[in-house]
Amino acid sequence: MEQVPTTVLCAEHCHLGEGPTYDPASDTAWWFDIREGVLFEAKLGSGDVRRHALGRMASALGRIDAGRQLIVAEDGLYIRTIADGALSLYLPLEADNSATRSNDSRVHPSGTFWIGTMGRKAERGLGAIYALHRGEITRLFANVTIPNAICFSADGAIGYFADTEENELYRVALDPETGLPRGEPELLLRHAGVGGLDGAVVDAEGRIWNARWGGGCVDVYSPQGEHLRSIVVPARQASCPAFVGENLSRLLVTSAWQDMDAAAKQADPGHGQTFLLDVGARGRAEPDVLLSI
Repeated sequence: MEQVPTTVLCAEHCHLGEGPTYDPASDTAWWFDIREGVLFEAKLGSGDVRRHALGRMASALGRIDAGRQLIVAEDGLYIRTIADGALSLYLPLEADNSATRSNDSRVHPSGTFWIGTMGRKAERGLGAIYALHRGEITRLFANVTIPNAICFSADGAIGYFADTEENELYRVALDPETGLPRGEPELLLRHAGVGGLDGAVVDAEGRIWNARWGGGCVDVYSPQGEHLRSIVVPARQASCPAFVGENLSRLLVTSAWQDMDAAAKQADPGHGQTFLLDVGARGRAEPDVLLSI
């Protein structure tokens, strides 16, 4: 395990911290506490952190433009106005299925939004991965238990995703213009040992940075699936990374205390906190989500 300079961005202990993203134009990082229905907003320059109650579980967002976001929530996609926090339903998603909620999601370079859903109790095979493309939602992959690690190559020709339950990371060829699959997923790697594959992001060199739930670290893999690095995160249940800050040169990592008892929390004082790691790499700016052509 490799130690790098690490600071606490937000000391609040998230029940299930997830879905970090970063807007370079406003120097603002965003992430969620899924279980508590909270959206966090951090101005990195000042260190000021605000929390916004959403009134529903939500897990990810895509930037539409300077004033609006698309929020991925338990019952659908909502447009959020940043200035006042107002939410308006854009499209329902599994709204008729009370057993599921949203999970890991990320915007493809084309503006297509990949969105994962899963059982609220992680029921086997109850989840799926969808694509929001040109205002319509299409199911891409069914029978997923815990969809995670959704991320894309810089040219948009490759997509990655994992099922944490199976500890398997897949790659799939994509149409770079649409973000939609051109073939069937192929197994890239199978994680063995402590912890499981959770959220991921691709850096400027094409390497895959994957938070290891239960392993207290971020693992780095080559596009061919070769393990390159393991970097310590000071919370056992690291959940998702995002490159942030000047030159996108720092790694924000969320974490969680979900399913931890009092003894486990005491043994893991960083549980649920949100961290900034100086990892010696650079990321890529997240694309805006495209609602229609």
